[in-house]
Parts: sequence; C-alpha cells; structure tokens
Amino acid sequence: MTENSHRSGLLLGVGAYVSWGLLPLYLHLLTGVPALQVLAHRVVWSLLLLAAIVLAMRRGPAIVAAARGRTLLLLCASAALIAVNWLVYIFAVQSGHVLEASLGYFINPLLNVALGTIVLGERIGTVQKAAVAVAAIGVAVLAIVGGGALWISLTLAFSFGLYGLIRKVAAIDALGGLTVETALLVGPALAVLWLSPQPVFGRGHVDLLLVLAGAVTAAPLLMFAAAARRLRYSTLGLLQYLAPTLQFLLAVLVFHEPLRGVHIITFALIWSGCALYAFGSRPRRATP
Repeated sequence: MTENSHRSGLLLGVGAYVSWGLLPLYLHLLTGVPALQVLAHRVVWSLLLLAAIVLAMRRGPAIVAAARGRTLLLLCASAALIAVNWLVYIFAVQSGHVLEASLGYFINPLLNVALGTIVLGERIGTVQKAAVAVAAIGVAVLAIVGGGALWISLTLAFSFGLYGLIRKVAAIDALGGLTVETALLVGPALAVLWLSPQPVFGRGHVDLLLVLAGAVTAAPLLMFAAAARRLRYSTLGLLQYLAPTLQFLLAVLVFHEPLRGVHIITFALIWSGCALYAFGSRPRRATP
C-alpha cells in the first residue's frame, strides 16, 4: 500500500464518517415521512445519480463485466445488509433513538476489529483484544439492565460491519459495487412507493428533501467503499469514532434525548474499549 493511497483513504474515510455523523439532522427533517418510504426514495434517487455518473464516466460495460458470479452474489448480500441498516437507522432517528444509534456505531469499530481478525486474519495485540472484551461488557450491561432499545444498536453494528467486510472482499470498485447494490434494491423500492396507501411525494417542500436523498446516500457510501479498499479494515474502526461521536452529541444537545444511568455506564465501557484499541494501535518507535 503506497503512502498516497493511505492518505487518500484517510481523507475519504473522514469525509464518509463526518457525513454519517451529521445525517440525523437531515433525516429529522423527514420525520413526517414513513421510514420505509424514506428508504425507498433513498434507493431510487441514489440509482438515478449513480447511473448518471456511470454514463458520464463510460463505466457501464466494465461494471457489468465485474458484477458476475461470486461478486454478484456478494453484492446481493451487501445490498440486503445496507437496506436493513438504512431502514433501522431512519426508524431510530424518527422515533427518538439517536442515542441507541450512536451506541451501535460505537460498537461497530470494535466489531470491525473482531471481523478483521476472525475472517481476514488480521493480527491484533493483547491490548486490542482487551478493548473488544471491554466493549462486549458494555453491551452486556445494557442488555441485562434493559435501559434502551439495544436491538437498534446491535442491528446497526452488525449490519454495517458485515456490509463493510463484504465490500472489502468483493472484486469490484466503489462506484460499480454501489451502483449494482442500488440497482438490486430499486425493484422493491419502486414497489413500496407504488403500493403505498399514503404516498408523500408531490405534496410540497418535502419533495426536494427526498430528491436530495440520492446525494446524501451515495456520497458517503462511495467514500466509505473507496476508503475500505485503501485501508486496513481495523484502521476503519479508528476513523468510525467520528460518526457516533457526532450522533451522540446531536442526540443529547440537539434532540434532547434522555441520558440514563445505564447509558452512561454502557458508553463509558464502550469509550474505554475504543481508547484501549487506539492505544494498542499507536505506532511503535523503532528501537535503536
């Protein structure tokens, strides 16, 4: 991996995670739109934007050639995972569970470490293993006490962790992979919009917000997929702290969601795990 590739990967990763960290502000404006319809609009408008990019870059034949066999099967799986992730996240914002969403994305970096170790064979040290264990204790505390919608946190963490893992090993670039994933989802999305008993599009200012869903959705995913191919998967875990930190601040300071004692304990353990992992991943000085 070259230094330029690593640097561009870092910039792309930071851009993706900051965008996701601020996403609740956008989704909050769509609170009156059913979550499934928001998801459907995200898919449809994303595909239109991606198709325009693919045509402008004349990438169509190359994408079709790449999206076959094992790669196509992997993209079917990643499309299903990202659809679940989007839907749960939209629901979390609209139902006042941004705090639980941020917890899910705090868990995700350490889940990435575990997946990178178990599936990809990436080596981690004792301190990093301890970090994963501390985070697991935090999740267990919340599960036992029942102080929040833990299913939201775990669904977001596992769906996006597995999505990123699949995208890292799929033999297709960022633009091609996202275009194929979105194309696979557009049929169900159009069915949702067509069969919806209360469609919201065409009824006012919300139309522009729904159209913008294409850019809001595609841009960070393209940046993330490109970063995943340039960086170690465990390095992405370090960058991902940006998104849940922004989400946590929005939940408490902007949306005024209640921060209970069990949340404080859980977040303290998760943050400790993140700090341990960062400490264990610091560059070591060469001995003279």
